[in-house]
Amino acid sequence: MFSSFPEKVNIVEVGPRDGLQSESNFVSTENKIKLIDMLSQTGLPTIEVTAFVHPKWSPKLADSYEVATSINKLENVNYTALIPNLKGLERAISSDLKEVAISFSASESHSKKNLNRSIDETFEVVEETIKQAKANNIKTRAYLSTVFGCPYEGNISIDKVTKIVKKLLSFGAYQISLGDTIGIGNPKQVQKILTEIFKVIDNKEQIALHFHDTRGLGLANSIVGLSMGITTFDSSIGGLGGCQYAPGASGNISTEDLVNMLHSMGIKTGVDLNKLVECNFFMRDILGKELNSKYAKAYVASHKISV
Repeated sequence: MFSSFPEKVNIVEVGPRDGLQSESNFVSTENKIKLIDMLSQTGLPTIEVTAFVHPKWSPKLADSYEVATSINKLENVNYTALIPNLKGLERAISSDLKEVAISFSASESHSKKNLNRSIDETFEVVEETIKQAKANNIKTRAYLSTVFGCPYEGNISIDKVTKIVKKLLSFGAYQISLGDTIGIGNPKQVQKILTEIFKVIDNKEQIALHFHDTRGLGLANSIVGLSMGITTFDSSIGGLGGCQYAPGASGNISTEDLVNMLHSMGIKTGVDLNKLVECNFFMRDILGKELNSKYAKAYVASHKISV
């Protein structure tokens, strides 16, 4: 098992979008920009900076255009944003982003609550959105939610998941990030689902993993993914995040904890862990609370830093 781990892993930082959209208080535009600029200095290869959605659905990201156009975009960092449709794509194009992410759900009930569309209706929107993104030389990544369980429907059949994955890839999405939306997945389930998905895709780089740490299994699930050849993982600074349309969902796995685990295993990420901790402390002070990162807490204790 250990000999099969990859030499390097890509981290997709989703904190500025997935994390801040779930916070109870609005984080100022200035502080969002500062956070993203700080994250850009850590060596993270990809940062999801915001979501171009109607403020009615995501009021904490109502300043998406200003954020996306004001950050200091570095050549070696890929900046992306979540979009729901063609209108969101237009905003991404005008913000000079080279990649977008679209959201899809394997659960009919979750799809209607999260996207206000059925699965079939979402297929139509996504297909056209990816087509137009391609025409504008913009890459599209897809999030597939509720893969490991739905708060409304319970277990989702693996057959349904694999069919959706195949279809999204056929539309032109370059990668599908499998989401454990409510943090209910376990290592055995991860192995089972990946085994079936690998049967219907061309290469493992087409799949990423997006774990929430609701039940404390995020890193354990990540190790299974690593052992099966997954090399891209989504995570959030300080473990920020959740889902307003998924009762019981808590934050994503902490970027600091994930990077620390990978480095301790000899797996490269290109990320400076100390600079990540600085980002954690910045957001801790902005939000006025300790964030959900075990590594950052240990760092504080070992350096006897005042909280």
